[in-house]
Amino acid sequence: MKFSTLSIAAVLVFLSACSQPKEVNIYSARHYETDQALYSDFTEETGIKVNLIEGSSDELIERIKSEGVNSPADILVTVDAGRIWRAEEAGILSSIDSEILNDRIPASLRHPNGLWYGISKRVRAIVINPENVEDPESLTYEDLATEDWKGRVCIRSSNNIYNQSLMASIIESNGVEAAEAWATGIVNNMARDPQGGDRDQIRAVAAGVCDAAIVNHYYLAMMLTGDEENREIAKSVQLVFPNQSEAGRGAHVNISVAGVLKDAPNRENAIKFMEYLTNETSQSYLTVDNNEYPVNEDAAWNPILQGFGEFKADEMNVSALGRNNPEAIRIMDRAGWK
Repeated sequence: MKFSTLSIAAVLVFLSACSQPKEVNIYSARHYETDQALYSDFTEETGIKVNLIEGSSDELIERIKSEGVNSPADILVTVDAGRIWRAEEAGILSSIDSEILNDRIPASLRHPNGLWYGISKRVRAIVINPENVEDPESLTYEDLATEDWKGRVCIRSSNNIYNQSLMASIIESNGVEAAEAWATGIVNNMARDPQGGDRDQIRAVAAGVCDAAIVNHYYLAMMLTGDEENREIAKSVQLVFPNQSEAGRGAHVNISVAGVLKDAPNRENAIKFMEYLTNETSQSYLTVDNNEYPVNEDAAWNPILQGFGEFKADEMNVSALGRNNPEAIRIMDRAGWK
């Protein structure tokens, strides 16, 4: 039997496709048990095996850079737009164009050129002592830097990426001069030197050390679902979404984020996984147990988030958080933010 050149080529393409490994290699800075369930379900649904390497964002970025073109990494998953910006600056990400991702994820939560996509949202909100704060619904980030709040604010250190990204958002919204004035005001109004994590700030508000603290919303949510001591502390404070007036910019939103790598050996599988992360079922894994907000607006909020209520979110593109990060750090240093 004779085969045409065309039919032989078709067979070779088919055999080549069949020989491609059914796997995707994920380098992840997210460390949640629910993510493991995501990987298992993806493999069951697609037959594509997930190989996972975990570490801090900076460690993983440096590893990918050192591995170069021989890196097995297909996807980098990290938390905070400021960190994915470091990967962007390192030149290790690859632009992708997916109608599914573009349809499911708002433009403000993805890179303008498709270098990365948000997979869940976190809000840097304000936790207050409701007995000592009047009209909390009108509270803004800017308010906390005014004289009225002298000695009443708790917040983490300036080396915390969440605070750096909040500062970056203020630069984008209000300009460098106003951002520096805000940072100086926050330093002047601190009830104590920065110390501890977000949950420590919540505990300080509950203990009367300060009347307000800037924290990521999900830390309070985790305390509300924790042991009895943490639940009682969390119930004694109130979560406020800032800048909610009609003219306000809305509460500052950051993301968990994923991007396909420039030298990804399993690029098509990587894109499939990215798309899988944003369907409604997967979004529930990312958000229901971890108390993050979904990026897919069709996905449900868990009961804790529903209890926090609806809010207006800042719609600036989160790529600004990385772009403004160096300036944010310089401003915080000049303000004496420890």
